Amino acid sequence: MITFYMTPGSCSTGIHVLLEELQLVFAAHVMNLPAGDQFKPEFLAINPKGTIPVLTLDNGKSLTSFQSIAWWLAQTYPNQSLLTKNVDTQAQVMDMMNFIVGTIHGQGFTRIFTAERYALREEDHPAIQQQGHQLVSEYFNLVDLHLQHHQPYLFDTFTIADAALFYVEFWADRLHMPLPDTCTKHLQLMRSRPIVKQVLMEEGYYK
Repeated sequence: MITFYMTPGSCSTGIHVLLEELQLVFAAHVMNLPAGDQFKPEFLAINPKGTIPVLTLDNGKSLTSFQSIAWWLAQTYPNQSLLTKNVDTQAQVMDMMNFIVGTIHGQGFTRIFTAERYALREEDHPAIQQQGHQLVSEYFNLVDLHLQHHQPYLFDTFTIADAALFYVEFWADRLHMPLPDTCTKHLQLMRSRPIVKQVLMEEGYYK
């Protein structure tokens, strides 16, 4: 059985959605990040980076990034068309997913959630967080340009890129950050999917 290391409401929620969409049987290991579970020796032996999500496969190997896990799931279960069947579109899906995870999350939201990584002095943290809000807004505007031509999903059907976009939209919504109309519609569409409703309930988000 595969093992999924996750934290409710984090980026791992997107992977949780994909696992449930595929109706896979997996063991879930909930990580308490504020308590420092990611730095415990037993977890670092699995993922020395100390990050989530992590998916440990039947063969004992571990995938330790959103993109690698999403890609593996799409390739391992191709009948679900989570990556589409056209090679050119596959590349575009990967490009969009990497932008969402690496830039919207990695450059924008990290400044909001972990300002201490960018400034040693605590008095500088509000400015770093404000910069994060500005960057996230700019990046969502780029997604908006794409969605204007591809609604309701990022591509013709639901893909791994939509699972990535969902979790950053979910964060923005929880922080009461304004989203472009197309992103708001995408978030609403994702929330209407039965599996997404199930995942949010399982992770403790009832509204």
